[in-house]
Amino acid sequence: MRWIVRSTTVVCAVALLAPASPATAASPISLTSGFYVNPNSAPATWARNNPGDSRSARIQSSIGSKPIARWFGDDANIGSTVANYAGAADGQDRLPVLVAYNIPNRDACGGHSGGGAGSAAAYRTWISGFAAGIGTKPAVVVVEPDALAAYGCLDQAKRDEMAGLLRYATEQLKVKAPNTYAYLDAGNAGWGTPSTMAYRLNEAGVANIRGFSVNVSNYYTTSQSATYANSINGFLGTARPFVIDTSRNGNGRNSDPDGWCNPAGAELGVTAQTGGGAEMLLWVKTPGVSDGPCGIAPTTPAGTFDPDLAVRLITGT
Repeated sequence: MRWIVRSTTVVCAVALLAPASPATAASPISLTSGFYVNPNSAPATWARNNPGDSRSARIQSSIGSKPIARWFGDDANIGSTVANYAGAADGQDRLPVLVAYNIPNRDACGGHSGGGAGSAAAYRTWISGFAAGIGTKPAVVVVEPDALAAYGCLDQAKRDEMAGLLRYATEQLKVKAPNTYAYLDAGNAGWGTPSTMAYRLNEAGVANIRGFSVNVSNYYTTSQSATYANSINGFLGTARPFVIDTSRNGNGRNSDPDGWCNPAGAELGVTAQTGGGAEMLLWVKTPGVSDGPCGIAPTTPAGTFDPDLAVRLITGT
């Protein structure tokens, strides 16, 4: 809901009665009418650019036309990029889902999506601009997938730096994006123990934001993921809402130790919704985008859309 005051007299009277104060936080769900569908997501763009391909209509219908999170990495103009995206969703009265993915030592264990900001200072500038770009517009943000779960692949100095940067990110989102529900990523049901993850979430500032996310870019079922998240809440001290990535969990996760990386037999999960065993079920990972040169896409780099991967997710093969 947005209020427009047309009388300058009223504006002045209000200003005299109350000092200026930060915008009051509101539920982005209640402020919008459903989730935003990005017309320029990787699958939608591929389908639009390949109208003669026999896979195109199917990919657009099953994936490209659905609400999918947009991931944001290194960008010198991150504030305006985010503002434009959140503004496009706001113009349709829809709720966008954004992923902040630029922390130094990103993807420390897997390595396929390594990179991130070149320094702690650069990250602080980036995440500050990211949060300011959202401003008072309604949004959902998943904060730095894998960061907390990958602590075991970092030395203590880098862990400490990462915890501090995540805490700074939560503070920036709290202050600069008051109508955003932000969720620190908490790994997945097969990566770390709930007690350890709860400790890391608290250290990283989960109390500053809405809650945490689980199963991002993975394949565990919704019920497995909810059980894991509820176990984390048992150790947090104060339970927090959580969201689950259901983009590719329709068939669950196979028993292959490397089954996180473009595995065969994965299938699309339920599309974005509120409720369903979590605060929200979301397509965080873009279906059809490769996890890396591995599994059934051995030559497709991480972050690249592969129509064959997309079709296999549609068919569950």
